[in-house]
Amino acid sequence: MGGYCGKLLRINLASGEISTEAIDRDIARKFIGGRGVGTWYLAREIDPQIDALSPANKLIIATGPVTGTREPASGRYMVVTKSPLTGTVACSNSGGYWGPELKFAGYDVLILEGKAPRPSTITIRDAEVRIHDAADYWGKLVGETTDTLLDAFGDPKARVLAIGPAGEKMSPIAAVMNDKYRAAGRSGVGAVMGSKNLKAIVVRGSGRVEPAEPDKAAELAKSHVARLKENDITGGGLPTYGTAVLVNIINESGIYPTENFQKAYFEAADQVSGETLAEKYLTGKDVCYRCPIACGRYCEVDGVEGAGPEYETIWAYTADCGVTDLVAVIKANKWCNEYGLDTISAGATIACAMEMHAKGILKDADVDGPPLEFGSGEAVVEWTRKMGAGEGFGAKLAQGSYRFAEMYGAAELSMSVKKQELPAYDPRGVQGLGLQYATSNRGGCHVRGYLISPEILGVPEKLDPLSLEGKAVWCKGFQDLTAVIDSLGLCLFTSFALGADDYRDIFNATVGGTLSSDELIRAGERIWNLERMFNLKAGIGPDQDTLPKRLLSEPIPEGPSKGHVHHLGELLPQYYKERGWSADGVPTDEKLAELGLT
Repeated sequence: MGGYCGKLLRINLASGEISTEAIDRDIARKFIGGRGVGTWYLAREIDPQIDALSPANKLIIATGPVTGTREPASGRYMVVTKSPLTGTVACSNSGGYWGPELKFAGYDVLILEGKAPRPSTITIRDAEVRIHDAADYWGKLVGETTDTLLDAFGDPKARVLAIGPAGEKMSPIAAVMNDKYRAAGRSGVGAVMGSKNLKAIVVRGSGRVEPAEPDKAAELAKSHVARLKENDITGGGLPTYGTAVLVNIINESGIYPTENFQKAYFEAADQVSGETLAEKYLTGKDVCYRCPIACGRYCEVDGVEGAGPEYETIWAYTADCGVTDLVAVIKANKWCNEYGLDTISAGATIACAMEMHAKGILKDADVDGPPLEFGSGEAVVEWTRKMGAGEGFGAKLAQGSYRFAEMYGAAELSMSVKKQELPAYDPRGVQGLGLQYATSNRGGCHVRGYLISPEILGVPEKLDPLSLEGKAVWCKGFQDLTAVIDSLGLCLFTSFALGADDYRDIFNATVGGTLSSDELIRAGERIWNLERMFNLKAGIGPDQDTLPKRLLSEPIPEGPSKGHVHHLGELLPQYYKERGWSADGVPTDEKLAELGLT
């Protein structure tokens, strides 16, 4: 088959054993690659009920068949494991250049198992794979780790994947970083890497990814680049202002969560928008592998520079915390990159603490740093640093908002689903996305089915965000298609300009064959159900398909979406029926047999 290297690299960190295995062709076709194949290996090789931070858990890094090809935005890879934050399957996506480099070295999948007896790094130079002592790197920030490892490796074209101190200390909101600034950010995958005493992986490959039909693949790639450049979103808003182009759009829709989701409209949104960021602080772009969209920002202020911040990061540290200072956001984002923290969870946890402070649950005397007050730029910067370092009260915050609030008997103030913090869209004003939040297989997440696309942006067609009609159908459809895109190894943003038939053509030209669009989407449905079954076996039941009580019972108090709550109780039964599951949210034997999962 084209696209695939056909090889899996397995490293037992406890014993030091390194081996390779052939990728099963049938499994590759059935689950595509990336997210799908990675989840298949995880479900087959671990007990879903294990402690996520135990040596029995495995960390699986999986690329897709399109990763590293000429197709635009094909730089994605997935980190798959059991999440220490949610207890669900974790599948965290990152871009940059590390994923393609793993393919160039000859591997589709890397499985890390056991726990190294001491802090370690791994180097991969094609077939030469070695484990090294990492005593000199443990405790260092991501930037310094990356630079010193590249110097030691002796090849500036190598790529580095690493964790920061947050991962070393096993914070359940720790990220896996690559290329310094790119993050597999969600679900605590960095904590699992830290639990294995693994600091970093350096990779350099000399090969290339060969599609089954090179001429057809090249023709498609050229066409897709043109379409991405012609599209208003991927060729206009995102290249010009980055993901932060959404700040004013979402705020004007009345769904921009403010002060820990107490409100959904931020008066100062324009002060922290993508337009303002570009005007005042943007110095360049941080571009992923073969990506014509180039949404990544590069900013500098007060001697602090680096990639970002993204839309979600800006929201988490401004509106959610009531802060109007972009300088503070840039600095907090830098700490997240250096310490290896998920910016959504970090900022949202601080917002939760700020509400607890405002309600008198937290006292100034309880903390060993700046008062946790809404509007404090100083607080968001310093508490992010202390969270990353696991320093003092910051170590409590680094547990994430649910566990932190639970310590004080205020778990209801954690705006999370399955203990993972919600992102930057208030579901009370966007009903389809709220259903996606509740049913996401990895907890609170927008990129498992980005219904903002039709409900707000009008792509592929405009839906009424407050209507319930058809939302279960749209939710399932977007979830299944997203599973396909993640498994191919492509950026989700390509879906603003491309559709299911385009992904079918990409798959067939890359891998070879005549798969239909329906068959490809069926593979996405198969992946979704596989994840669901893993979660059920892990003890994450349908009772957790819910939203924070506030979003179900407290109407938005002001702004364009004033007066609305989320109607999950009406939508969830429709969703279960659309999925062909039982009325209580469990895939039926018939559905599993239909998908070949029995």
